[in-house]
Amino acid sequence: MRQPSDEAAPVAPRRERKKERTREHVYAAAVALFSRQGYADTSVAQIAAQAGIGRGTFFNYFPHKECLINIWTQERVRKLHRRLAPRLQNAPDTAGALRACMSTLSDLNEEEPELSAAMLTAWIQTGRLLQPGPPLGAILTDIVEQGRTRGEIHTTASTEQIAGALRDLYIGTLHRWSHPTADRARGRLDTELQQALNLLLNGLTPHHPPPHPHPRPDTGTAQGAGTGAGTGADTRTPSSR
Repeated sequence: MRQPSDEAAPVAPRRERKKERTREHVYAAAVALFSRQGYADTSVAQIAAQAGIGRGTFFNYFPHKECLINIWTQERVRKLHRRLAPRLQNAPDTAGALRACMSTLSDLNEEEPELSAAMLTAWIQTGRLLQPGPPLGAILTDIVEQGRTRGEIHTTASTEQIAGALRDLYIGTLHRWSHPTADRARGRLDTELQQALNLLLNGLTPHHPPPHPHPRPDTGTAQGAGTGAGTGADTRTPSSR
């Protein structure tokens, strides 16, 4: 005999699948609005209207608007890990691994530049850039730590300091790239990141100081007198001999 629980069992999964589809639909509507008009200028009411739900229904899926930033960040980190893993395996050294990381980040941002700019601004406005232990920081820390283990990093700076400098390099370059101005058009993000990375890897000063120039010989009177005296040369003219 069929038990009541047997009939009710399929209902819960169907309800959960419908709820998940609605949640994804609301998230997609929010992302489209963020890309078009920015995070700060998009209200919950606009997101709900775009998704075809009531404003109150929005909060059944997301406790507050900032939850959408978390979801976008998690999805971006998953993409980064998935694309970066094979590149890191083929990287010849630490510098190569860092260049691969910056190239992968460039690809992700250039695929959807407006959304990337909007979400970076949202990160800044909500203070997420200042939170400890960001996902990108963990990736960079791991690359630097492996470089130390292989003896490829020679500096007294800590791993955390190096990873922090690399993260700041990325965020600063991304911010400039995502906000072009009238006198500075948006170019290739990867080009800008690689140039900034080279500055960090190579430094601003040469590895070997230039050789000190040899002192120039003194061509004055004293030199001439010294030369004549030193060699015993007869400096008299024939008529004075």
